[in-house]
Amino acid sequence: MASEMQRYDTNEDDEEMGMDVKEEDDEDEDDEEKNAAMHAIAGFDGVHGSSSSSRFQHHQQYQEQPTPGGSRRCRPLEEKERTKLRERQRRAITAKILAGLRRHGNYNLRVRADINDVISALAREAGWVVLPDGTTFPSRSQPQGTGSAGGTPTTMVTSSSSHIPTQHIPPGSLKGVPSGFQNTDDQSACQMKSVLVPTSSPYDSSSTARSQTSAMVADGLDTQNDPFLVGSADSIDKQVKWVELQSVVEHVVDIHTKLQERDFAGTPYIPVYVMLPLGVINMKSELVDADGLVKQLRVLKSINVDGVMVDCWWGIVEANAPQDYNWNGYKRLFQVVREHKLKIKVVMSFHECGGNIGDDVCIPLPHWVSEIGRSNPDIYFTDRAGRRNPECLSWGIDKERVLRGRTAVEVYFDYMRSFRVEFDEFFEDGIISMVEVGLGPCGELRYPSNPVKHGWRYPGVGEFQCYDQYLLKKLRKAAEARGHSFWARGPDNAGSYNSRPQETGFFCDGGDYDGYYGRFFLNWYSQVLIDHADRVLSLAKLAFDGTCIAAKEFIGGIRQLAMLLN
Repeated sequence: MASEMQRYDTNEDDEEMGMDVKEEDDEDEDDEEKNAAMHAIAGFDGVHGSSSSSRFQHHQQYQEQPTPGGSRRCRPLEEKERTKLRERQRRAITAKILAGLRRHGNYNLRVRADINDVISALAREAGWVVLPDGTTFPSRSQPQGTGSAGGTPTTMVTSSSSHIPTQHIPPGSLKGVPSGFQNTDDQSACQMKSVLVPTSSPYDSSSTARSQTSAMVADGLDTQNDPFLVGSADSIDKQVKWVELQSVVEHVVDIHTKLQERDFAGTPYIPVYVMLPLGVINMKSELVDADGLVKQLRVLKSINVDGVMVDCWWGIVEANAPQDYNWNGYKRLFQVVREHKLKIKVVMSFHECGGNIGDDVCIPLPHWVSEIGRSNPDIYFTDRAGRRNPECLSWGIDKERVLRGRTAVEVYFDYMRSFRVEFDEFFEDGIISMVEVGLGPCGELRYPSNPVKHGWRYPGVGEFQCYDQYLLKKLRKAAEARGHSFWARGPDNAGSYNSRPQETGFFCDGGDYDGYYGRFFLNWYSQVLIDHADRVLSLAKLAFDGTCIAAKEFIGGIRQLAMLLN
């Protein structure tokens, strides 16, 4: 044991940055194998009569090292070099830790501080008293030997690098151990703080748990008889394993207690709305299954849901003739919702329902609009091959009087104004809390570039939808204004619906999208989308003055265009 202490103290003096233990090489061969190697070398020299220089080289390759037991063992020179490299790396890390503590933690550490100085500084920060000889005790207690008022000795933890041995921990005592860290940043010093009794934490579940931790530490330390206070290689290995185990336990318990005690008091209240089925109103503008709806609303009310969300389909309300609105089904629905003291978010749905993910009903555009579309299909979005998409009206007719003397924007405004007048009492009572305005396919502010009905499958790039006569006319004017009339066309190398970007000449890396024409076209194409949103939302604000207005925006598509333009 004395030889162990002497070797430990010698290593401590040799360490420039105060490392406690000289780590043994994990890859050392055992003594018998190395002795056998030396005998083999000697035999080789004797049989073949090798020169003295050859024997000297073999002697340099395997050097004998004394062991604690007095025997001699061989150690390859390259392994010694690896050990020195690891020592240098550890010293560099220690130097960075000390520099960080001095700079950011205002720790008064000397230049050649060792690990005991660091532990002492951390202990003092935690409210402990550290005597010059290393004796450490809570500030409210007395050092060992003086005793308390009742004569009972108090628990102490020395500033040695030795930690609590594993065999002293009673089974199951790790459960419920509270974390002593005040915040997550303190976890970086967990290996140092693990020798200290944790201080009070706002995340501790109870005082019982804190007392359990103190008892565990007191039970785990025997400052007089504990063999692990001696710096042997076996004790060091066990101490490191204990530090790792305790750090994991403290981290898990800390997270658990924080999750249990999260407090959202004082944060803004977030209302919850549940979307009603798409087909709650049929094509005759009648409420479907009123009894079933009542049962559903009672369940929602019982779980404190704030309200419901419902689509007011343009294809149902104005189905038969222009400005011939039938709100009967929605009136009955809103009355039932109001009777259950729930609120309503209304969606002005100017697109068709059916054919998209989640659609379980089919609600086309108004019948009179479809009749116009048969004679003038350019009111719909059109791809390069001339395929029409009747899911919603093209933004090219926002200012074109092709809908029985009205523009598309005027049709949308008349519909919203009729709704506001018809349900005035629900607005005044606050039953209708928000109006969401549909701006494109699926109600989203985007082009119908990826229609499943045209064969698109993820992750195809889709196709541009600007080939109806009205959008082509706008493109022609924009190109002429730039002085490049030959730019009045859509890209001819953008691929098909299921193409990948790198398979096209337009979207590939360094493709035409980044040229003069590509930037012009994408700027114009995205601006048409933005202008449509500005027109419709400004009229919605006029129709629903004083009511919160929302829009369903297709963020992914807009970000993609912005990324291409930058």
